[in-house]
Amino acid sequence: MTGAELEETPDWLPAWCAEHLGAEPVAVLFEARSISAVFGLRLATGRDVVVKAREDDGRAASCVAAQARLADRGFPCARPLTPATGVGTLAVHAEESRPGGELLRGDSPDVAVRYAAVFARLMTGLADVTIPPPLPNPRWIRWDHTDPGLWPSIEDLDHRDQDAVPAYVVETAQRIRERLRAADLPRVLGHADFEAQNLRWHDGRIWAVHDWDSLAWQPEAALAGAASAVFPKTGPALLPPIESSEAFLAAYQDIRGRRFTAEEQEVAWAASLWPAAHDVRWEALHGAPPGSPDTVRAQVAERLRRANT
Repeated sequence: MTGAELEETPDWLPAWCAEHLGAEPVAVLFEARSISAVFGLRLATGRDVVVKAREDDGRAASCVAAQARLADRGFPCARPLTPATGVGTLAVHAEESRPGGELLRGDSPDVAVRYAAVFARLMTGLADVTIPPPLPNPRWIRWDHTDPGLWPSIEDLDHRDQDAVPAYVVETAQRIRERLRAADLPRVLGHADFEAQNLRWHDGRIWAVHDWDSLAWQPEAALAGAASAVFPKTGPALLPPIESSEAFLAAYQDIRGRRFTAEEQEVAWAASLWPAAHDVRWEALHGAPPGSPDTVRAQVAERLRRANT
């Protein structure tokens, strides 16, 4: 919300900025609210910063620490200016403002390879970062939950009429969850929301990767598989062409210098379906018009075949 008035921001924000950043805000450059609330602020010193607040579920400290390590190593992400701090029930931190850049749109194999190169660089940068795992994992990649039922518990969704969810989505989620939970693979730290809308490019080069709240603790192949399916996403549920996910995974392995085992290949293809199943369910339970998940439905059988499930 560009140009939002300071009076519309939370009451705690000015004092928090004064304490942790040395000055109160004098202008709101933008505001965005989803799972987190994000405020782009200009401080009285003239400095532009971004303050992020989200319900404190125990993940924020690890996510901010990992982001800081990557920024220190020159990875293109905003550098945290504070650790995660508690404000009531919220976890709050500030980071540098890193505006600019453009979306890289498209889902062709060539575009997939460009995204895979960034993801491989990101995963390499996180490989030796030692922090408490950021658990629970984000809900769109939380097939490992221990909640009753198929899906992770989300109060806003669970009270809705589940009959609205297409039967093929339920069946697909059951099959891939069984395959992923059976995998005996080490877990690693990785970005679990590697969507086009969370990256910015400048002159053909990556400029910024955002949304570090979405770090996860899952097998490397699963994280790469999920990324291979969501990289073109800027809106509703979708899947890129099979050959594009294939190109992403091949490029990722080439850059990382290690080929996935047969089990990892299956896990990658299984994980490529879970975010899409989550998204279709979300949209169905929020009244998305019939037919919106057609791009997902058309690929389920082939992706399940590759997942050997």
